[in-house]
Amino acid sequence: MQRHDLGARPDWEDKARDAGFTFHHLDGALYWDESAAYAFTLDEIETQLEGPAEELHRMCREAVAEIVGSEELMERLAIPEAHRDLVAASWAEDQPELYGRMDFAYGAGGPAKLLEYNADTPTTLYETSGFQWHWLEDMIASGRLPEGADQFNGLHEALAARLAQMFEPDTDIHFAAFADAVEDYATVETIGWAAREAGMGAHFTDIRKIGLGESGQFTDEEDRVIGTLFKLYPWEDMLRDDFADAIAGARVRIIEPAWKALVSNKGILPVLWRMFPGHPNLLPSVFADEDASALGDTVVEKPIFSREGAGVRIRGAVDEVSPDTTYDAHPRILQAYAPLPRFGDDHTVCGVWMVGHEAHGLGLREDVSRITQDTSRFRPHYIEP
Repeated sequence: MQRHDLGARPDWEDKARDAGFTFHHLDGALYWDESAAYAFTLDEIETQLEGPAEELHRMCREAVAEIVGSEELMERLAIPEAHRDLVAASWAEDQPELYGRMDFAYGAGGPAKLLEYNADTPTTLYETSGFQWHWLEDMIASGRLPEGADQFNGLHEALAARLAQMFEPDTDIHFAAFADAVEDYATVETIGWAAREAGMGAHFTDIRKIGLGESGQFTDEEDRVIGTLFKLYPWEDMLRDDFADAIAGARVRIIEPAWKALVSNKGILPVLWRMFPGHPNLLPSVFADEDASALGDTVVEKPIFSREGAGVRIRGAVDEVSPDTTYDAHPRILQAYAPLPRFGDDHTVCGVWMVGHEAHGLGLREDVSRITQDTSRFRPHYIEP
């Protein structure tokens, strides 16, 4: 894994505008940054990232089976008691999953280490699956990358194929997110595009406009019944909303299914370590009230429900704290510290995308902070021929 200063395409902002990629800058700072790109060998992709991600995914499913049978673990993961049956039933019924993103520390030496699994509402999907691929094509066409250069990126095709497995043709799917959150809208539109290619109907609705009809089913702003719902809204919030009691009887199929509330929860990390101690791709992890002496001199605290680095604290030989305190009231886990590879002043995290049970893509984020945040820059990558 190397970073090469290839220089940006001179017209990349025009291409972004034409593609509808409106959030290439965030708060006035560059978010999509193609001035440099990461190079991997095929062996690195297949044996160091793809293979471990698929193995860890299988292990996460084993952990879910353990958690749904344990009141102690359901409590540890802060699943509301009133809705534990909903979560357990979704697992017992084998309700299928669509996608997720595993974030790894990789490239600083040794095997990839799982930092967390964003298995419910991961974003950066559009820039990974679409704009990054167009960058690769342009760079090869201009001679700035050699013929035969490739990318770990079959996300769009995999999403379309997975949706075709999950649903009958002509199924109408409502895609819900906050309409004024441009990155969220881009994520649901990316999956909606794959759904339309798979022969589905795809309707966007602002999640704040979903209501509850007289029949007990959810409806959109035009009072259409929602039979299938993709929601970019985390289960930990859904299970605490005013309408949570209506979910079980609403006769709606939800993507991701309720059992993903366990996988996206950072409480699964100490469960994985209990079940698979010493696994080379796991970091030692415990719940915050447990003995942390085996974690080493530097420990990372994480709220079980945080996103984009919010509430993360690194304590010890390295000392760094996220300025975002949004999730500080939630229970916490402790995890051994794994350094991210450093390129210049930047620390880089590798996000491996899962579709169904298989790995199909890679996106890289970097930041001068050791804590990857919502404004951390996205860099493209390629596989050397």
